Amino acid sequence: MANDGIGSVSAGGIIVGKTDAVAMKKEVLTVSPDLIKVEYEFVNESKSDVEETIIFPLPAYEAGYHQSPTYYGQPQQFSIEVDGKRRDYQTVLLARLDGKDVTARLKALGLTDKQVAYFPSFSPFDRKVEPLTAAQKKALIADDLLAKLSDDEQWVPAWSVTVVYQWQQKFPAGKTVRVRHQYAPFVAAGPGASYLGDGKEFEQKYCGDKAFYATWNKLAKQRGESGFVNAKWVSYILKTGNTWKNGIEDFTLNLVKGKSDELISLCFPGTFTKVNPTTLQVKLRNFRPTQDLNVYFGNLEDGGENTGEAPALRGNYLMKK
Repeated sequence: MANDGIGSVSAGGIIVGKTDAVAMKKEVLTVSPDLIKVEYEFVNESKSDVEETIIFPLPAYEAGYHQSPTYYGQPQQFSIEVDGKRRDYQTVLLARLDGKDVTARLKALGLTDKQVAYFPSFSPFDRKVEPLTAAQKKALIADDLLAKLSDDEQWVPAWSVTVVYQWQQKFPAGKTVRVRHQYAPFVAAGPGASYLGDGKEFEQKYCGDKAFYATWNKLAKQRGESGFVNAKWVSYILKTGNTWKNGIEDFTLNLVKGKSDELISLCFPGTFTKVNPTTLQVKLRNFRPTQDLNVYFGNLEDGGENTGEAPALRGNYLMKK
């Protein structure tokens, strides 16, 4: 399993429940294998000031057994700026089992945030976590919150973990509010990502054209018997833009390569133009995304495997009740 490429997991833009007052006038999304940067301009088009809870949801992960060394948890380098000033945010930790929120039950049994997020068992996280007491373990087993993969396996948590960043944001009537955030994306990498896999599946997800396949095959042939074309696959949740009034009125997507001869392939509407040797750009008006973004970056100098590392838990943690 360690030699396989791993499917990338998607994080995405900031969202609000649903608003008829605040419009996303502009979004500039810049995507590279190492950094995602998003810049927004919002305008409250109502006659009254509005305050909304803004959330940035992260992809869920299993709290226990992991079959592949992919990234989980929280992204590196996450930051938020509002009108040019750094903004603090709260971190909400949710635990779910079979679609049911079990966070309150885990807290009632005395589990700490770290025990919920980084359970003290086999895990890709290099975290020192306090072991459970005998009473806690017994209660978790009784509630089917712990499970065994087989008779000789140790007990592992059955729940999944979702981390959400959130903050309160005021939108004064008629005023423009500029929000900027960035983070290192969760990527698929490793030797398995160096192959295109099943051609039909790649075509459906990344829309490679004849020129792309010709270049890729040429590069693979140059690699000799290994046939490796180092690559990373980056995903981004775009459909969250539909939660704002009128969708995304003015959208710009920048794809940034590390060097000019890297390969890029993706399914996306519009025509890309070359801004410079390493940047491709497309602009859309009144954009309502119908699918999320998946980008293949190939011919990289370093297409190394994910290490399974995740940042330490940040402060200001909240457990949803």
